[in-house]
Amino acid sequence: MTGPEGADGLAEAAQPGAGEVTATVIVDAPAQRVFAALTAWERQSDWIPFTTVRVVEGDGGEGSLVEAVTALGPAVLRDEMRVIRVDAPYEVGVVHCGRLLRGPGVLRCTPVERDRTQVVWHEWFHLPGGTAGRVAWPVLWPGSKFGLTQALKKFARLVEQGRLP
Repeated sequence: MTGPEGADGLAEAAQPGAGEVTATVIVDAPAQRVFAALTAWERQSDWIPFTTVRVVEGDGGEGSLVEAVTALGPAVLRDEMRVIRVDAPYEVGVVHCGRLLRGPGVLRCTPVERDRTQVVWHEWFHLPGGTAGRVAWPVLWPGSKFGLTQALKKFARLVEQGRLP
């Protein structure tokens, strides 16, 4: 199978794109608990604004297809991700393989001291729109980094309060 979700399309999407965003947070919880909360895919809807996340294929582990739909008024963005690697409780790798959002991403949990965990969320997106997309990215990037950082802060609060996973 080829195309956006086929083997050839996934290999192409797995290559890092020119758009890059990283956010980090420290969570006052052990890595095992933080990792379990991060990979409770459908619970991401609790901490990523305007977004509904569901597993559409598989069990949420390696090989699964996860869909995140962000809706703000009439604007809807569908993000499809294939889980390509799970190294519990430290790292999960995904490839965004939809029509618009494409590129690899990684969520890392690093124990830093007594029951504290650093979470790093790193994405490399292929920028749509050719030259216009590359020119627009520096303007859009701070907003996406801000949004991702705010989401991770909410995630940390929910884990620390025992409300996730």
